[in-house]
Amino acid sequence: MKSTHRFSVSRHLAAFSLAIVASLATAQPASTTDPRGQWVTASGNLEVDIAPCGAALCGTVTKVLANRSMSREGAPMEAVDSRPALGMALLKDFVPVQTGDGNAPPSQWTGEIYNRENGKTYRCQMSMQTTPSGATELLLHAYVGIPLFGKTQRWQRVASSAAASNTTATQH
Repeated sequence: MKSTHRFSVSRHLAAFSLAIVASLATAQPASTTDPRGQWVTASGNLEVDIAPCGAALCGTVTKVLANRSMSREGAPMEAVDSRPALGMALLKDFVPVQTGDGNAPPSQWTGEIYNRENGKTYRCQMSMQTTPSGATELLLHAYVGIPLFGKTQRWQRVASSAAASNTTATQH
């Protein structure tokens, strides 16, 4: 009976260990190759949540931070679209561009970006890069016709509240 009890305990420990490993694998923080999460637009105007929407990724405004123009630095936002920004989908239908053997995580996505200032939707390429300081930037290259003619915005990842608390604690 003791050997049966030991076998049962070791089996439960093994199952518990596998459950912990599985939960750690799914609870990893956002990486430098995964655009999902919270981002602040280039002007510091909006906070946008990028999340799955069906088989693609979409970006929805979750917070309005300021009223600054995205295209005219220092100028106030003069949106042609009078709808409230909060809850608006700015990024739509971003799908990965398949490169290489398909086993590596995607490094570029294509979709559409909406410009509230002129009420137009543009084709857009999305990619990520790490800055020399180690921060992750989301690069959104909107264009008309061909990608050669367009403008790139650099969005910054929003620090998690836990990371912000740790930073604040170390600065005092």
